[in-house]
Amino acid sequence: MTVLLLMAAGVLAGGLGALLGIGGGIVLVPVLVLGFGIPLEQAVPASLMCVVANSCAAAASYVENKLSDLRLGLTLELATVMGAIVGGLVAAFVAEAMVAVVFGLFTLFVALQMLLMRRPVVEPATAANYEPGNYPLGISGSFVAGGLSALLGVGGGPLKVPLMTYGMRVPFKVASATSNLMVGVTGAASVAAYAWRGQLNLGLVAPLVVGVLAGASVGSKLMLRTPTAVLKKLFAAVLLIVAGQMLWKGGEGLWPSVWK
Repeated sequence: MTVLLLMAAGVLAGGLGALLGIGGGIVLVPVLVLGFGIPLEQAVPASLMCVVANSCAAAASYVENKLSDLRLGLTLELATVMGAIVGGLVAAFVAEAMVAVVFGLFTLFVALQMLLMRRPVVEPATAANYEPGNYPLGISGSFVAGGLSALLGVGGGPLKVPLMTYGMRVPFKVASATSNLMVGVTGAASVAAYAWRGQLNLGLVAPLVVGVLAGASVGSKLMLRTPTAVLKKLFAAVLLIVAGQMLWKGGEGLWPSVWK
């Protein structure tokens, strides 16, 4: 029964990850920790492994349908990796709670903007029919996303998809598909470190990956057919969840100091 529930959790994470380019980790980690009682040190590497599986399953479909912008993805991923390295180095000197609050407020702002924006926008259907702009903003924003990923343990998708969409004028579906490609690369680098330390529980990972592969296969097909407006609303709902998690995490760290 537990194996079937783990597979179901993987299907949910894989479907949302493929649809929105977020990898699915922000869904999977809370489900594993709160729903299954799995220790965080096992849930995080298992989630990262699922992010890699999700990326591999969905990326092939998106590249085939010319939705992923490979050149843009490689450029931004390089900045993301550099930011993750710097974030890891400065993590000991930065107040994690304050960073979590700032990140939570930012994602809350983006979510409300996406929910309240009513003007319809006609977007190109593939990555071949547009030209991204404002590379300096995209590169610097990806650097920040990588740093936040290292500091807070969250994937860069919730930040990079809005960054590409609103900052670089990338069509939303192309941004989601390109983000899906990038989170797989970042996740592979991270999960290798956990595996080297012996923290990757293969008994836990196996049913999750089976579910993720199935969910990502369905999600990647749905993404091609789902209207962009619906995807944006769904992404905004996920951002609200992320914002709540980050504000709660930051509040737990800051609240005791308020009364000192």
